[in-house]
Amino acid sequence: MTHMPREPEAFCEQVVYILRRHFPDREVHLAGPMDIYLDGRHLGLNNLYRMVNSDPGRGVEIVEDFLEQLLEGDDISQMPMPFSITKSRIMPRIQPASIFEQLDAEQVAYSPFVNDTVILYVIDMPKMTVSITVEQMIRWGIDIDEIDRIARENLAVYQPKLKLQIVEGDDGGRAAIFNMQDGYDAARLLLDSLWTKLAPEFKGNFYVAAPARDMFLAISCGPDSFVEKLQGRIDLDYKRLPYPISSDLFLVTQDGVAGTKAA
Repeated sequence: MTHMPREPEAFCEQVVYILRRHFPDREVHLAGPMDIYLDGRHLGLNNLYRMVNSDPGRGVEIVEDFLEQLLEGDDISQMPMPFSITKSRIMPRIQPASIFEQLDAEQVAYSPFVNDTVILYVIDMPKMTVSITVEQMIRWGIDIDEIDRIARENLAVYQPKLKLQIVEGDDGGRAAIFNMQDGYDAARLLLDSLWTKLAPEFKGNFYVAAPARDMFLAISCGPDSFVEKLQGRIDLDYKRLPYPISSDLFLVTQDGVAGTKAA
């Protein structure tokens, strides 16, 4: 069987079956629609469900790989990791504030952001990322401001030659797309050089859409018809893509990033 059930309840039951078959020593049971408890902690399956729906022919393989990496990441997070080794691997990730329905906000390193989002900090491993915990920060002797500074610096050099695609609308609107597919497309909203790089393309301030982790779309602030048309596509991507972030636009100015509602 390579396909997973499309019905959410049956999908969850199949995930539990796969977990018990491959990891019989783990404690797992259903907790509700698209939710399970794994070794005593809550695990939402919405992102996994969206990943499978985007490539249903590889459904079981996607689930098995996801679970293997998840559990391997849990084991790695319990190991002491010297700061000298991990410093160059610290990266930022923009997440919806709702992530704390699954994570304990008092245990993980994060900074508040705009549009009901937060910045989580992870250690980028070859096949996975591991969230940085408050306990690790204390052990390393650094604070959240230092973590944020290091993460942004690492992001800037992670893919220094970004492939930028410019699209022009018939009504005069413009859009620019980063599509590196490396897990940090949306996070590039945090680049210190973003306004300097893109402002000439938009003749000043611009919006950025980050509906999901692997989506980055910069948009001119007008005309309204152009922005509204793209907003419809952004809403759809937010609802269907794995690792959703926000359907709201972010306003990028020379002074920094603001949420469009607040702006």
